[in-house]
Amino acid sequence: MAEAARKGRGGRTLSAARLFKFHGGVHLEGHKDIATARPIQVAGVPSRLVLPLNQHVGGPAEALVAEGDKVLRGQPIGRPTGYVGAGVHASSSGTVIAIRDHPVPHPSGLTAPCVVIQTDGEDRSWDGYDPLSNYRTLNGPALRARVREAGLVGLGGAAFPTAVKLSAGSGLKALILNGAECEPYICCDDMLLRERASEVIAGAQALLHALEIERCVIAIEDDKPEALTALNAALEQEADPRLRVVVVPCLYPEGGEKQLIQVLTGEEVPASGVPPDIGYLVHNVGTAAAVARAVLQGEPLISRIVTVTGSGVARPGNVEVRLGTPVADVIDACGGYTEDARHLIMGGGMMGFPLASAEVPVIKATNCLLIATEADIRPRQPALPCIRCGECAVACPAHLLPQQLYWHARSENLDAATETGLFDCIECGSCDVVCPSNIPLTSYFRFAKAEVFARERERVSSDLARERFEAREQRLAAEAEAKRAKTEARKKALKKAGEDSSTRKAMIDDVVARSKARKADASGDKGSS
Repeated sequence: MAEAARKGRGGRTLSAARLFKFHGGVHLEGHKDIATARPIQVAGVPSRLVLPLNQHVGGPAEALVAEGDKVLRGQPIGRPTGYVGAGVHASSSGTVIAIRDHPVPHPSGLTAPCVVIQTDGEDRSWDGYDPLSNYRTLNGPALRARVREAGLVGLGGAAFPTAVKLSAGSGLKALILNGAECEPYICCDDMLLRERASEVIAGAQALLHALEIERCVIAIEDDKPEALTALNAALEQEADPRLRVVVVPCLYPEGGEKQLIQVLTGEEVPASGVPPDIGYLVHNVGTAAAVARAVLQGEPLISRIVTVTGSGVARPGNVEVRLGTPVADVIDACGGYTEDARHLIMGGGMMGFPLASAEVPVIKATNCLLIATEADIRPRQPALPCIRCGECAVACPAHLLPQQLYWHARSENLDAATETGLFDCIECGSCDVVCPSNIPLTSYFRFAKAEVFARERERVSSDLARERFEAREQRLAAEAEAKRAKTEARKKALKKAGEDSSTRKAMIDDVVARSKARKADASGDKGSS
């Protein structure tokens, strides 16, 4: 396995000198074999689909359908409302029975607008997107437009619209496909590479064409020998010199794009920057496979592979699930709960969050459903005082000082926390793992971020209210000034009219007086004669 892990494309051994290290990180016990014993299972179409209009970073999509409308598999039912957005498509045929708020998978447990479809069991397909087998004749913008039409987002968990990332601009050195998948329990990318490596390769080629660059590195951790073998076989068959596999050591959180770039290149993405700032673009291997389907088969993003794992589910495995499928249906497809099931978590054991209900739907960002027992979850021990050991700083992959951030967050000194790098924290939980005092550091950082956002919303709301008040005052002052000016103008007009009247009267009196004088003179002359 160690020898296989050092092999690159075509069996070429990669020199260890080519790889670098990122700061911090922790070695975690893996639990991936729980769900990798079985091939990917394709789940059936549920009786009801619940499709949130916002399954991505950016503004929610605008509904294109109404209650009572008939829809087909792949038909657009929500269109992007802004540049950073993604469309939503029906994942099976049926009838729209509601467009309403429904619980969605989110740490807040809140509801959001969703399109609810009663499926008809026929799974009839919409033919609005033709396959682009000749996509190489298209230019980059045209290919990116197809990716946008297909509603593609990053399938590694962040759900950032893929078409937006593909518009990173010129000057890119390389495309990096992230197959590291360092979270314990999650293995959907591992199984994708084992069984559908050719789709990932085809997607990589389409992405290179859209970006108009000539280099792609596919990174995979050394604990995935079966996936590596399948990927190398697919590359040998394709024989594309632009593509290359690099095996990296298994260390959490190496799957973070900034950490992975540093391991592969030795270059660091600036704290407030993004990978294209230094010439790299990172996409998940699942995203690449979805690009291949969208381009070569004309299939929008209507399904994804989900790892269903943990001691609380009867048959752990990886399942290809239609988006909008209730989580309860997915768990039933894996044999249902065991008697010891206690926790339902979306995501991995490190960065996942508990779900309030199994009635929430699978969305584009759902890469894992962890059904855990009490034995799977390490009991939270009482937090003890910080002993300033510095282990959290050693483990932090973002070069932060979690101890300082903790003090600022605990005292709600949010300005100091922000200046100390609060928003550079990727919430990986490495500091929690190594803290000997059992302090839930990441929870404090999430709280502080939420407070900053809340205060920013309050500030924006306050500024808006102040601007409205000032605008109203200015409007009233302008109206008062206009009224005063109008009154003054009327007074001046009346005064002028009065003056003009007096002048006219004086002139008339003068004319009358002169007329009388002439008459008097004439009368005197007649008397003399």
